[in-house]
Amino acid sequence: MTIDIKKQVLTFALISLMALTRADHFGSPFSLPDASLAVFFLAGLGINSRWFFALLLVEAGMIDFLAITQFSVSDYCISSAYAFLIPTYAVMWFAGRYCKAFELVSFVNSLKIVGLTIVATTIAFAISNGSFYLLSGRIEAISWTGFVAQFAHYFLPYLASSVGFGFAGLLMIRLFKLLPSEQWTKEEVL
Repeated sequence: MTIDIKKQVLTFALISLMALTRADHFGSPFSLPDASLAVFFLAGLGINSRWFFALLLVEAGMIDFLAITQFSVSDYCISSAYAFLIPTYAVMWFAGRYCKAFELVSFVNSLKIVGLTIVATTIAFAISNGSFYLLSGRIEAISWTGFVAQFAHYFLPYLASSVGFGFAGLLMIRLFKLLPSEQWTKEEVL
């Protein structure tokens, strides 16, 4: 049986990155911003497993549950709109899967991937933010202008963390691709 060490390293890195960053959406002097969108994008790009997608969804839910019940994090964002995080993360995961078609060691194709990350993040933000405003019951009636102002206020930090972590992940995946495969495969005897 052959074990793909590259995928194991990437799996561990993505699970760890989400666990270390999910507690704070935009970061603070004491924490990194949330990398969940980038994690789902990179999972689609590098792991491409529906089971891993489901595992990441469960991890995200467990982190949120623990943060609220054990670490006094506000439950303000938990509402009926919370279910829309599934299509939000699915957008990122499918964008990552789509980007597998590009050769990562090409600079032009890397730019295409960054561009698609921006488009996917915009769609994901529209789903999560729009569903929260429409379904959470936490926002009083808001005008279209007010919604656009709120959207613009939160979008840039959301985009910056997603693209920043995504770019760092792309660099790591690029480095992995440059390493000879035989260094990263281990034969296991059962």
